[in-house]
Amino acid sequence: MFTATNPTTGEVIHQYHTLTPKAVEQAIETALTSFKTWRKTPFEARAVVLNKVADLMLEDEEALARLMTLEMGKPIKEARGEVQKSAWCARHYAEHGAAYLEPKTLESDASLSYVQHLPLGPVLGILPWNAPFWLAFRFCAPALMAGNTCLMKHDSHVPACAEAIAELFVKAGHPGLLQNLRIHNDQVAQVLEDDAVCAVSLTGSSWAGSQVASLAAKHIKPAVLELGGSDPSLVFADADIEKAAATLALSRIINAGQSCIAAKRIIVDASVYDAFIEVFKPLLANLKMGDPLEEDTQVGPIARADLQEALDRQVKMTVQQGGRCLLGGEIPEGKGFFYPPTLLVDVTASMQAACEETFGPIAVVMKAESEAEALAMANDTPYGLAASIWTADTDKARRMAAEIEAGQVAINGIVKTDPRLPSGGVKKSGYGRELGPHGIMEFVNVQQVWVGPTNN
Repeated sequence: MFTATNPTTGEVIHQYHTLTPKAVEQAIETALTSFKTWRKTPFEARAVVLNKVADLMLEDEEALARLMTLEMGKPIKEARGEVQKSAWCARHYAEHGAAYLEPKTLESDASLSYVQHLPLGPVLGILPWNAPFWLAFRFCAPALMAGNTCLMKHDSHVPACAEAIAELFVKAGHPGLLQNLRIHNDQVAQVLEDDAVCAVSLTGSSWAGSQVASLAAKHIKPAVLELGGSDPSLVFADADIEKAAATLALSRIINAGQSCIAAKRIIVDASVYDAFIEVFKPLLANLKMGDPLEEDTQVGPIARADLQEALDRQVKMTVQQGGRCLLGGEIPEGKGFFYPPTLLVDVTASMQAACEETFGPIAVVMKAESEAEALAMANDTPYGLAASIWTADTDKARRMAAEIEAGQVAINGIVKTDPRLPSGGVKKSGYGRELGPHGIMEFVNVQQVWVGPTNN
């Protein structure tokens, strides 16, 4: 049984039965049958379907946004933005997918030799709760445009969101393209072991990634993993402190800080350390936390009680270890799973909030005595998802970007995902890429074709 709890009130709002093993087999068979037709469907026709799905999302934007707000607590304004961004992703691949996958002629001893990009088959997507629509379309839009079909195993805490995503394809007239698998984690192996399932994409924790990667490797199936992050943001003495503070405050509290690419460790040059905190603290203090259905709410609840408790543990341990809490740091009284915007300063690498991923509105500020130390601190993590650099010297920042162990670096701007640009991590943040021209290439057969006779 999937049980959805409203994190604003702590009350159960609905339940869904999980699929039986027979129903799972039927869903896989449907995906395979649909693939046999879809793989031969011209790009132009595939684009029509993705654009239709985007139209349907935007027509029903308010209802879809409200589902996210009720099931996982995303502020309603942010939820509307997520629906819009998901539609953008579908439209992007509808417009550019064919060009991304164009055959490439390569010189050889053949009369003609080229590479073409062919679909693989049904692809399994394992998704988390924190961006229910965006992460689903980040997975399915490129896979579908490439000619694959999709099996979506969404998080059990957002079952209505998952149902609504699948229903979009029903309404678009192509129900076989995306099957919603209401299954628990212990049923994933059954799906991935099936010969019809050709690949897997997972967004989640490093632990979950290691389990799925092992299973995919056992069955020799490609995998893309987008896992956790402890993303550093480096603020140097010549940076625009006001802009850096405002952008990093926003990055830290979007979705109540429940984002893999949020600014997690803010590493500030010692010469501007106090000045940065002076600007940064009131930006966090003035945020409105409350009911995410209210238009002016900026910080909603944490998605689950256990996640709220984990944040509280990380903050309290960091303070015990010598960090200072200048703001927040206490679970508020009342209903729901709220945690206030919290500012921890004087944090060092060995403290809990620096060496673990903090998945909530906790800002961690650390001091660096030099550029070299700042870079070393940035890389002192098992993760490597994203980072940002703040400095007036963009040439220096570009040189430093090559030294940062992360899949994505923003210079003087917010770290974000964009359908036009590849996204993914290194180290324990995963492997493979999603989005952009690179993302659509993950689940295709890069087939070499050699045409004789030889070219003498």
